[in-house]
Amino acid sequence: MLSRRAGWALAVPVAAVLVGYVLWPNLATFRLGLDASVLGELFGGGRSAGTRGLVNSVGVSLGTVIGSGVIGTGLAWALWRYDLPLRRTLGAVAALPLALPPLVGVLAFLFLYGESGMLPRGLQALFGLETVPFAFGGVGAVLAVHVYVFYVYVYLFVGASLRDLDASLLDASADLGAGPWTTFRRVVLPLLRPALIGSSLLVFMLSMASFTAPLLFAEGEPFLTTQIYQFKTNGALDRAAAVSVVLTGICLLFLVGAEAQGAATRAASGKGVGRGPGPLRGGARLAAGVLVGLALLIVLLPVATVVLLSFVAEGSWTTQVLPDTFTLGNYAALATEPDVLAPITSSLWMASLATAANVVFGVATAVVVVKGKVPGRGALRALSLLPFAIPGTVVALGLLVAFDEPSALAGGAVLIGTVWLLPLAYFVRHVPLVVRAAQASLEGFDDRLSEASADLGAGPWTTFRRVVLPAIAPGVIAGALLTFVTALGEFVASVMLYVYANRPISVEVFAQLRIFEFGQAAAYSVLLMALVVVSVGVSRLLGANRAL
Repeated sequence: MLSRRAGWALAVPVAAVLVGYVLWPNLATFRLGLDASVLGELFGGGRSAGTRGLVNSVGVSLGTVIGSGVIGTGLAWALWRYDLPLRRTLGAVAALPLALPPLVGVLAFLFLYGESGMLPRGLQALFGLETVPFAFGGVGAVLAVHVYVFYVYVYLFVGASLRDLDASLLDASADLGAGPWTTFRRVVLPLLRPALIGSSLLVFMLSMASFTAPLLFAEGEPFLTTQIYQFKTNGALDRAAAVSVVLTGICLLFLVGAEAQGAATRAASGKGVGRGPGPLRGGARLAAGVLVGLALLIVLLPVATVVLLSFVAEGSWTTQVLPDTFTLGNYAALATEPDVLAPITSSLWMASLATAANVVFGVATAVVVVKGKVPGRGALRALSLLPFAIPGTVVALGLLVAFDEPSALAGGAVLIGTVWLLPLAYFVRHVPLVVRAAQASLEGFDDRLSEASADLGAGPWTTFRRVVLPAIAPGVIAGALLTFVTALGEFVASVMLYVYANRPISVEVFAQLRIFEFGQAAAYSVLLMALVVVSVGVSRLLGANRAL
């Protein structure tokens, strides 16, 4: 679709942006962090802070992979194989944790299962106990939050593979005398191996990069991501960079594995002969109904808790099990009080600016990678994917290291301490979202349409504007909406880079939580969830219209 001249005209600025804002900051971090003495001090012994953080991060990530694998695979298999009660409802709700902004999901667990949470205090009151019978905290709480959020990836990967599974294989196994468990273990699991490996690599990488749950639940236990934040806060950028080198190296290794596994899965995929789920009767259906109800409760209760607390009057929920004083004032303050409205305004303009830049850059990059004829397209694709593998703490630290002095990339200015560093971080972190969405749309575009446009006398720009862009617009808009809502709820980079003049919603929620203003924090959280729901609805509508 692109001539060589047009391809170079796009490839040069795309490469400049990727090298200047994605690659260079991370190289600067690596240059600072590859100090043998600092690395030896942090990771030189079994009791050193860095080693403990590494052990905790890797241990929780392995536990997350196991827990997410069991839950995600079991749920996908049950929904595919059996006609469960409320099957459609469970299938829709199962992916809900993926739509929660990270900080909101952690807050929900804190309000519900923390030491002062509703469930522990409810059990204490019910049984007349002197202390709460349990409370989420420490490494175990981090693991529980991770499994709640990340099992969705296994569920989606395995569910997609099951839809392509040839159901006649199950019948053949049963005809040969194998029971349900033997059939699942000997027939189904080998066919699901690519999906299980791919999703496990992704879950491990995301768990390693997690910041919010360790920050709020770890109770002094070190994790690599929180160590980066703490070292940065204390001004020890060399130590923060050293931890970043270790964390980024692990995440990059798993990204390469995930990409390789994804390519192998696509190459080996094939559509099998499907069939509807089998019926359940009698006691089996009753037991399934109880389990489905429990699953719905576990998934929906954290969300309902945040919504409930958003109506609680500030200072009214102290020692009670449940709040008893409610108000609409928390929502009214979002629109009427300048101090409460300021974080919303800041988040909106920063997310909008970053999303607009991501759309322009993402479409240009996808055109070069998919339709261009210039050499090095594979390297551009890899660089555009790099921010997905790099944890948000590392991205933020890289920008701090790279822009702490005047730079041509910053127009000769110092960005640290200004309002512009945070939207730049939003842009860098979300480059892969729009690039991948636009790339997927362009890969399905029929080049004969652009050739027909050229035969009718249209120039390259007119063809792109009148033919190509309308065809790929639904995918690009879906990627843009995902970028926008993700930037609105971004907490990791925000807490490291914000200044008071541009404090975003996520940082304000964290600040409200620290001063025990639960109602206002929950109202902000509900606003973020509502924006996510609206954006997902619009994306699905665009997808449906495109299919028509």
